[in-house]
Amino acid sequence: MSKMARILCMLLVVSMMLFAFSACKSDKGNDSENPSNPEKPAVVLDPATATDEEIYDAVFGEFYEAYQAAKAENLTVAERYALMAVAEAKMLEAGVMMPMQANGGNYAISKVAPYTITPVLWGNDSYRYHNALIATEPIKTEDRDALKALYAEVKGTGTYEEKAKAYLEEHGYTLQRTYSLSYNTDPQTYDVHLTSNAADSEVLVNTYDGLIEYDCENVLQPALATEWGVSDDGLTWTFKLREGAKWVTSTKSELGEVTADDFVAGFQHMLDDPEGGLSWLVDGVVAGVTEYVNGETEDFADVGVKAVDDHTVEYTLTAPCSYFDTMFSYGVFAPLNRAFYTSQGGQFGFGAETGDYGTSKDTIAYCGPYIITSAVAENTFVFEKNEAYWNADNINIDTITWVYNSGDIDTQAYSDFKDGITDGTGLNAAALELAKEDGNFEAYGYVASTDATSFPGFFNIHRTAFANFNDNTQLVSTKDDDAKKRTAWAMLNKNFRLALSTAFDRGAYMEQSVGADLKYTSLVNSYTPGTFVALPEAATITINGAEKTYAEGTFYGQIMQDQITADGLSMKVFDPEQDGGIGSSGGYDGWYNPSSAKEYLDKAVAELADSGVEISADNPIYIDYPLQEDGGVRTARANVVKSSIEKSLEGKVVVNLVATEDQEAYLNATYWGTQGNQMNYDFSINSGWGPDYGDPSTYLDTMIKGGGYMLKTLGLDA
Repeated sequence: MSKMARILCMLLVVSMMLFAFSACKSDKGNDSENPSNPEKPAVVLDPATATDEEIYDAVFGEFYEAYQAAKAENLTVAERYALMAVAEAKMLEAGVMMPMQANGGNYAISKVAPYTITPVLWGNDSYRYHNALIATEPIKTEDRDALKALYAEVKGTGTYEEKAKAYLEEHGYTLQRTYSLSYNTDPQTYDVHLTSNAADSEVLVNTYDGLIEYDCENVLQPALATEWGVSDDGLTWTFKLREGAKWVTSTKSELGEVTADDFVAGFQHMLDDPEGGLSWLVDGVVAGVTEYVNGETEDFADVGVKAVDDHTVEYTLTAPCSYFDTMFSYGVFAPLNRAFYTSQGGQFGFGAETGDYGTSKDTIAYCGPYIITSAVAENTFVFEKNEAYWNADNINIDTITWVYNSGDIDTQAYSDFKDGITDGTGLNAAALELAKEDGNFEAYGYVASTDATSFPGFFNIHRTAFANFNDNTQLVSTKDDDAKKRTAWAMLNKNFRLALSTAFDRGAYMEQSVGADLKYTSLVNSYTPGTFVALPEAATITINGAEKTYAEGTFYGQIMQDQITADGLSMKVFDPEQDGGIGSSGGYDGWYNPSSAKEYLDKAVAELADSGVEISADNPIYIDYPLQEDGGVRTARANVVKSSIEKSLEGKVVVNLVATEDQEAYLNATYWGTQGNQMNYDFSINSGWGPDYGDPSTYLDTMIKGGGYMLKTLGLDA
């Protein structure tokens, strides 16, 4: 997926981002002469008989063991971070995913003032638009740079929004109270408590308020809570609610006041639905959750969420949690009007029916700044100011309009911007040429910032679907039974997966959408960004039997890199020279390395031969890669996947482009499936993850046995 616990969709991600960033770039990975660590004997599993759990243990065993060590209760925060970095290194070494890109990193033009929408890296608050400053004309490049410098100067003082407004007015800009932007995937539910999909959450976050919210300077501010605190033992968090906040319907009828019980109801509703996919975020964090979802107790009163009185809600934790307050910007902690929910047929109790609740804009209640007044699939969504909102007098935007763009026409987003339909646009390679021709790029162009989302390429290591789960006539594999079996054996081989990962020219892939100048800018080389956290104090850990002490301020990515280097693998997942010497896991290609790819493949060929699977240019392994064919960027990128892998691996691997022109069919093959056995590909780049809170576990938990949300992208239901 999650920017959140949310699973993200890759469609149009480059062409729609509107933030600002620049990074250094490199055109090759680490040329280590030893691309593989001294390995334990490979665990050989027969894919025809192996269970998901057996496959997980064989593939993720080292990661899982290291991650459990990182979650021990007696660790300092610094030790926790360092050991999590070791665990992620082990996960990357398993070769189950190929890190690809973050959001952004493309050229863009926009009317949105930089940093007036919070740039916080986790949760959903970066999709709240009520305090955005939108000019009636595009913001000039030099003014955007000046505003960014202003932000750096005053960040943390609480003054940036007003200073930015004053700057814009002083420089001849007029601010508007509307915001129009593109979207590319319709929401599938309006129930924020039961979705991890960004296509749903990015819509819904504007319809409710949480207890606390990040402002544009990334500082937590009161929202529905006016004050909050934690007990001395770190186990009890108490929030005092503001009085007078209202619930309304889509027709603006008032339903009553927001109370503490609404947060209890929301939390229970989230836990009650095992298909919602969110309970794992608080399992082991909030007291009683594990017992409730495992059926050890049926009484929700045993869960650590209480309404002390109408305006006081209390959360009890299983253990102190250093990042607990960062979790409140995600839908897990959203309120739910209990009476309205039951009026729609919703019930409480584990596995209970939800009735009609969340099936449309009219079957949810609103307590946020906006009400959805129109929702036309693959057309427009309109959000109008909620006049009953507690802070209605202090928001900057009265109307938000989302305009659908399928992406079938490479220059559509730019045309919509020029025609005044939207207030900003990313510039893919085709649109960039148009913007240069008409002078807009020179006047207004900038580089969109990257964020903490991660869109890897995923390898299906236990594929059972060879056509779409909802329609077996769509995206049907052309492989015969023998080819399917051979691919299944190969995908369970670590060296084969590493060969694929290092054979793929990711820069050439990105060049098709953002052009040669920026082809490395949004590339990432790890799952968790290397600078996501730094050690708050010194920590000593053991790497391959040797003690190593890391100083305060050491980035997570540096420790990942040290473990990978110690294991003798070729990937460069963190470069301390990037970003002006700050260090980064992005902005260069640390994976593509054809010579290493050939060495990995040679090892895989030898290992698979022992299992009776012969691989050669005359008898290759076939890899299905689904494609939404458009004759433009998508088609060009898919052709890079095919050509670079086949060239690097000398024809011993052939990539089948399994094409459709139907976006829904493509999404059903790569994105909408809820189980691993519904994933219809061998390799896909169409899902990603954005962090829900400010701790590396927000990424790593997605790969743990017994509920890791992203395991389904690997074909596993372990």
